[in-house]
Amino acid sequence: MSTLIDILTEKCPKCGKGKVFSEKGNIFLFRLPKMHTNCSHCNHKFEKEPGYFFGSMFVSYVVAVAEMIIFFLIANQFIDSYLTIVVLIGLLSVVLSTFNFRFSRMLWIYMLDGKNKQL
Repeated sequence: MSTLIDILTEKCPKCGKGKVFSEKGNIFLFRLPKMHTNCSHCNHKFEKEPGYFFGSMFVSYVVAVAEMIIFFLIANQFIDSYLTIVVLIGLLSVVLSTFNFRFSRMLWIYMLDGKNKQL
């Protein structure tokens, strides 16, 4: 359970104390999230090599599709128009884009570089 909390609070995968992101980003202000290069607490390097986070795009895709399916199943109970649901799903994906960016990178870091892993 502590690993899930560390992922959601965006803590370092090695020490669990330092923050991974310096800025959360805001899609409405056209700002992407920014990562620290190293942990401020244990100096752990987050990006091991160029292209390290390429795989997190696939994780982000899976997270976004899961959100869309869940939203569709809930919205389908209350809204009759499929066009309205599709538009709302599009808006949902834009609103959650910076969250998905951060969440997918955190999942990727913890899958490949968690507390007990050696890279």
